[in-house]
Amino acid sequence: MLGTDFRTGSPNWLDLGSPDTVGDAAFYGVVFGWEFVSAGPDAGGYGFFHKGGKTVAAMGPLMDEGATAAWMVYFQTPDIQTTAKAVTQGGGQVRAEPMDVMGEGWLAQFTDPGGAEFAVWQPGKTKGLGVTSADNTLCWVELHTADPVAATTFYRTLFGWRSEEMEAPGMTYRVLSIGEGDQQDGSFGGVAPLQESQGGDDTRWVPYFAVADVDDTATAVAENGGTVLMPGVDVPDVGRIAWLADTSGAVFAVLKPNPR
Repeated sequence: MLGTDFRTGSPNWLDLGSPDTVGDAAFYGVVFGWEFVSAGPDAGGYGFFHKGGKTVAAMGPLMDEGATAAWMVYFQTPDIQTTAKAVTQGGGQVRAEPMDVMGEGWLAQFTDPGGAEFAVWQPGKTKGLGVTSADNTLCWVELHTADPVAATTFYRTLFGWRSEEMEAPGMTYRVLSIGEGDQQDGSFGGVAPLQESQGGDDTRWVPYFAVADVDDTATAVAENGGTVLMPGVDVPDVGRIAWLADTSGAVFAVLKPNPR
């Protein structure tokens, strides 16, 4: 699971592009107990979700015409310019060129060759999220794509990720880990083939949030205007998961991990 000792390729930031920041702040406040804190008058409506005084995610208004609500996963890079070049050389696209965010760090946004959007963060004063893998915080990220082999190769070139194949019901799942240290301790996410039962056939990165009770969380989502895309199900050797969408349609998942 994720930690906050971020290294090259670690998921180190997460934000929500929302058409209704007020409504979504209220939604996640009820579902996860998050508090939304504005980044200030010059931030264009961008701000941070806090839990226990620490940043667990962020949110900003949608800026591009035709954009829809979605969570964006960021991965750490030590050299954002080199990463941007590697994305285009690997067949991906640059959607937002590298930019300095007021000394807090550098960000850029991309689309991988399979169509999944992702971003990178080169830390400055802000290293990344303040807490992960606790209840109601990010604990896992998962890519759903039509070509898991090609996707794994693409990201390995960018970040040096390692992958390990696991057989799951009806598919081969690839567990991802950062490219140094113990593979199990460094695992942070996975790659899976597209599953229509989990919200359609869109290629995307999906954030998983750890929760104390998957079914209670799904109920809270439904009762507060969200959608249960896949009710709670037990996954052998992993835990219990559910796929959900917020009131604006942004897809996320929740996980109650099995005890180690």
